[in-house]
Amino acid sequence: MNVNDYFKYKKRVVVKIGSSSLQHPQTGSMNLMKIEKLVRELCDLRNQGMDVCLVSSGAIAVGRQAIGLQNRPEDISTKQACAAVGQARLMMTYQRMFAEYNQTAGQILMTKDTMLEEESCQNAQNTFEEMFRLGIIPVVNENDTVSTYEMHFGDNDTLSAIVASLTGADLLILLSDIDGLYTDDPRKNPEATLVECVEKMDAHYDAMAKQSTGSDVGTGGMATKLSAARIATASGTDMIIANGKDVGIIHQIISGTFRGTLFRAQNDETFDIHAYLQNR
Repeated sequence: MNVNDYFKYKKRVVVKIGSSSLQHPQTGSMNLMKIEKLVRELCDLRNQGMDVCLVSSGAIAVGRQAIGLQNRPEDISTKQACAAVGQARLMMTYQRMFAEYNQTAGQILMTKDTMLEEESCQNAQNTFEEMFRLGIIPVVNENDTVSTYEMHFGDNDTLSAIVASLTGADLLILLSDIDGLYTDDPRKNPEATLVECVEKMDAHYDAMAKQSTGSDVGTGGMATKLSAARIATASGTDMIIANGKDVGIIHQIISGTFRGTLFRAQNDETFDIHAYLQNR
């Protein structure tokens, strides 16, 4: 896809990366070289004058590895214990790496309750704005340590779109394990083609998501990415799904030449994110 200088002049960018993109598949340990490259890419965006926010999964996976659990925990208490250990380790890694490029990172943990309560939502928005003003890069994750099922976003695709809406970002990048939205599952159908641009969301694209759901190994899937696209585009944010196998695709996106799916912003003034979350 070539969109010339369309993304070069974006002012505020949210980047989401999933657990599977941060780990070595053979061991489940953190892929430090990949994380370092991701940090370098984000610092370069800051150096270009952009506000940058990272939404990062991985707390439970990192905690599980640290504790020595062989299998992904199923019960809530064990997941929360893993998140408590893993979030601290993950954030420590990010802060150390951002500091190497003379940037400061700060942690923000959210639950659905953060958005549903007006005062909490306003406080979160104020925190983001002050961090951007001070040149701090927010690193956001769901607060898995205390979050209950009712207060759970459930996936960081949705969380990243909510963050983009809350902060007034003009670009959201979802780094996935697939190039973008396909007409069918490309792993099963060799004739499936990549949808390069979605001008407006409709049921036609929802059907594609159902066909290609199995292509994403994370907790989300293509359906959650399209849900994120609805939130982001209705809030006036362009959204891109791109393959995070090489996080260098971030600078390809900014330069306007990349392989992925662009969902164009609609800026729907009737969209109420609070009502949307209450009905989920």
